[in-house]
Amino acid sequence: MSIESLREQLPDYAKDIRLNLSSLVNETLLNDQQKYGTFLATALASRNADVIRAIAAEAEDKLSPEAVTAAKAAASIMGMNNIYYRFSHLVSEKTYQTLPAKLRMQVIANPGVDKVDFELWSLAVSAINGCGMCLDSHDAVVRKGGLSTEQVQAAVRIASTVHAAAATLDGEAALAG
Repeated sequence: MSIESLREQLPDYAKDIRLNLSSLVNETLLNDQQKYGTFLATALASRNADVIRAIAAEAEDKLSPEAVTAAKAAASIMGMNNIYYRFSHLVSEKTYQTLPAKLRMQVIANPGVDKVDFELWSLAVSAINGCGMCLDSHDAVVRKGGLSTEQVQAAVRIASTVHAAAATLDGEAALAG
């Protein structure tokens, strides 16, 4: 399975998603590790088995084993952090923002790949999960690390398109019964 096979699974009404997947695979603003790590982390965050398998197969020969593990870790840790920090930001009681999280998140400090790449993947997953605090935090790190707004936008374009593909396939599966 590959991104091409994923594109073929998308119905005609999702032609824009198919075309966006093609253009994003050819995106040149990000290096291969940044691009395919973003694809993999956001596929995992989008939770559709077909999307995950297709993107994992595509990324397999483009990412080192360490980068694959780090992309998985970004999806995993942001699955926890995005919920926690979104809560503390959105709840009316501001005391929660002053309390320590008391959640283990050592992988952020030692992701096993370039810190900026891991933070970019975390930012893309945070875009899917809708955590503004996390988006701001990761954006600050990647921008300080030298990435441009255009590079960050490219990662978020990947996240939005991967998520749309997953949502489309989930919807089709639900309608099919």
